Amino acid sequence: MVLGLIAGIGAAVLFGTAAVLQAHAVRQLSHGLRSLRAFVADAVRHPLILVVVAAYLGGFVLHAVAIWLLPLYLAQASIALSLPISALAARRVAEHATLRQLASVAAVVLGLLLLAAAAGEPGEVRVSGAFVAALYAGIAALLVASLLDADPPGEWFGALSGLAYAGSALAVRGVTWPAGALVLLAALAVSAYGLIGFWLYSTGLARGSVSAVTAPMIVGQTAVPGVLGVVALGDQVRPGWGAAVVLGLALAIVGAALVGPPQALAAEPEPAQPS
Repeated sequence: MVLGLIAGIGAAVLFGTAAVLQAHAVRQLSHGLRSLRAFVADAVRHPLILVVVAAYLGGFVLHAVAIWLLPLYLAQASIALSLPISALAARRVAEHATLRQLASVAAVVLGLLLLAAAAGEPGEVRVSGAFVAALYAGIAALLVASLLDADPPGEWFGALSGLAYAGSALAVRGVTWPAGALVLLAALAVSAYGLIGFWLYSTGLARGSVSAVTAPMIVGQTAVPGVLGVVALGDQVRPGWGAAVVLGLALAIVGAALVGPPQALAAEPEPAQPS
């Protein structure tokens, strides 16, 4: 369990740092971010975004280790540390940590300690046709939801990206050995959810502040897999520690959501066009 928790916290450090770089990079893209195809075509030519992708890939490997070794509620809660890291590192978010931000970080840490103390064994997933079908139904639902509103705020895309990253975490639990056809489909779903989440999160960062967009993303990617892990995937809790899991998850999510400033910061101004 210790190795899994270290991997989860290491992933949070990479994710949190990458989010700040990603926010600066996506605001420089020339094409509209509402099109996934245009975003990919623009992003692969942007050096800073390639650095961000490399950081996310490193974080994904560590995150996958945490998912395999820990119950999902603990693995995902460890990722909640990425918001305090991004909020405290972003030049546009906070020059100095406020008392509320420090208290929020303390709440996240306390929540993680409670979850670590209460965690039992992670569930074992046997990949089935229904499991894989549910993964791809989720992908379709996310793509439809991204087109429902003509001009949604950055927080909306942050929430959708959280659901996408939640789907990626759930799909990782379906990547087992030996690798049959269903396992390969689950592995493809991991990549699909990750790409969609990256696009949605980038779109949100182009419209709002790092903290305002990241907070709903953290809530979605933490709460959804945590609940489904216990209800559907067999994640266990130490006997008598159920209340500690609920309290720890609540502290991690609420603390992460309250790290950012009360008001969303405006996106970086576009460079002036020559007259």
